[in-house]
Amino acid sequence: MSDFDAFNGDADGVCALVQLRLAEPRDATLITGVKRDISLVKRIEAGSGDRVTVLDVSLDKNRDDVLRLLDGGAQVHYVDHHYAGEIPDHPGLNAHINPASDVCTSLLVNGELKNAFVEWALVGAFGDNLSVSAHTLAKQTDLSANSLHQLDDLGIAVAMEEYVAAQRESAPFTISLDIAPELRHWRSLTDAMLFRILQEAVVNIRKHAKASQVSIALTPEPGGGARLSIEDNGCGFDPALARPGHFGLLTMRERAEALGGTLAVSSAPAQGTALVVTVPGEAGREKNLHLSDR
Repeated sequence: MSDFDAFNGDADGVCALVQLRLAEPRDATLITGVKRDISLVKRIEAGSGDRVTVLDVSLDKNRDDVLRLLDGGAQVHYVDHHYAGEIPDHPGLNAHINPASDVCTSLLVNGELKNAFVEWALVGAFGDNLSVSAHTLAKQTDLSANSLHQLDDLGIAVAMEEYVAAQRESAPFTISLDIAPELRHWRSLTDAMLFRILQEAVVNIRKHAKASQVSIALTPEPGGGARLSIEDNGCGFDPALARPGHFGLLTMRERAEALGGTLAVSSAPAQGTALVVTVPGEAGREKNLHLSDR
């Protein structure tokens, strides 16, 4: 029997694997690559009785090779938080896949292991800019506030770049990303929520827009704030008309307003959609939230 561990080469993939191998050490062949080299399963030659673990890479991009391994008699444990498409129904596949915007592979593995190595899950979560999820999980640890702050000090720019790179691997459209140099190291109490808005906007585009091009930009606003702009060339819609079952814009607007910011949408049928989220700096945010309470 042979063991193979295939994993994304970013913090989330590494931390997910560390947890599993601390729980169950294996003398496995490691398969990884540069950060977004995610078509990893094609590099595995496994047969009957072999065990294959795949972490933090899209099943949608590896489906054919996963089926090849399963048909050859291998057992496959697949844990991931990216878009998966249809998950194969096979007795040899143990798939734990959840593409929700508030989870990452390290958190999914932590759930499987029932917090056995929760500190590694925190590192992976902060690495994927899941600050809220990480802080919620951190309440179950004895880490100091200073240690948590150091883990969290990664910045939205890195998270946006990682997210867009992942989307480029599976999205049915091209994506451009432009981050203003002065925001490369921007830190704010609002950036985790702003990142969630980006994720929700891209999910909406994937589901409804039928776009071929998406442009994302993060630019500075006066007073230390930021503006997130997301444009697509898809089918568009009439913002004045209610769309039953479409709650994405409402959720994003609520998130923006919770930050003391605004969300504006410009769209028309067959004309694409432009979404602009503006959030204030910390002083402006406190003022806006105070005014909204009156």
